[in-house]
Amino acid sequence: MQSSASNEPGNIVPQSSAVIRSSDQIILPTLQGVGYGAYEVRPTNFLYSFILHLLGVAAILIITHFLVQNKEVIAKTVVQLVDPSDIIMPPSSTKSGGGGGGGDVSKIDASKGKPPKFDLNVITPPTAVIKNPDPKLVVDQSIAVPPIVKMPTSQTQVGDPLSAALIMSNGTGVGSGVGSGSGGGIGSGTGRGLGPGFGAGTGGGVFRVGGGVSPPKAVYMPDPEYSEEARKAKYQGVVVLAMVIGPDGHPRDIRVQRSLGLGLDEKAMEAVRTWRFEPAKKDGQAVAVAVNIEVSFNLY
Repeated sequence: MQSSASNEPGNIVPQSSAVIRSSDQIILPTLQGVGYGAYEVRPTNFLYSFILHLLGVAAILIITHFLVQNKEVIAKTVVQLVDPSDIIMPPSSTKSGGGGGGGDVSKIDASKGKPPKFDLNVITPPTAVIKNPDPKLVVDQSIAVPPIVKMPTSQTQVGDPLSAALIMSNGTGVGSGVGSGSGGGIGSGTGRGLGPGFGAGTGGGVFRVGGGVSPPKAVYMPDPEYSEEARKAKYQGVVVLAMVIGPDGHPRDIRVQRSLGLGLDEKAMEAVRTWRFEPAKKDGQAVAVAVNIEVSFNLY
């Protein structure tokens, strides 16, 4: 018998014609596509959740396996590490600057650690990963850093103090040493020292006069030529050039520190390139040093 209420005006008839009786055995209706008008869940959501859980479990297993296999290496690299603030970085008139770098073209960044002993006469360059554990002649590792630099050193946990890597590696640099640079030192620079920069020592630059570093002495310095413009204008003055005097006594990296103009800057640089020096020395060893040179132009 049909209900009369369904034909009376004002009664609302449900739009869905599907009727779910108690006798219908439907389990998890969202998975079977029933009730999408009332549920936001889609069958694909369950698939995505399942895949994400599998990836999470796989990641945990891989990390756990790595830690178990490398626990001795990790334990060795996370103890007694050097604070990067222990490195004397800024060069000054009283403290020698410099830098160094190295590596063995590894795919892994250089590992964190301490520099070996400081000795300007380096015999055995630093290494974090020892390739020959039984050398015929045992000599302690060292880097070319002056004794005035005070910071912790080590012969057993050698590495780059500025690195964050924990896996033992000599780094991505070239030649001997540890880091991403070259030259048999430690760091991103070029040289036998420590840190960015080049030469030796620490700090981001070559040695400076002072702190036990003697100044270079000119042994051959022909006079510069006058430019025609300056001669006609009867122009005189002093050009100041900044440069590096290498351990071979040759000037390099010449640049104008104070200009005079009228072509005299170029004439000064041309002349200084031909000059030769007795190099600066540190503890009896010739070293590269940054200096300023004044070149005078006078009409007589």
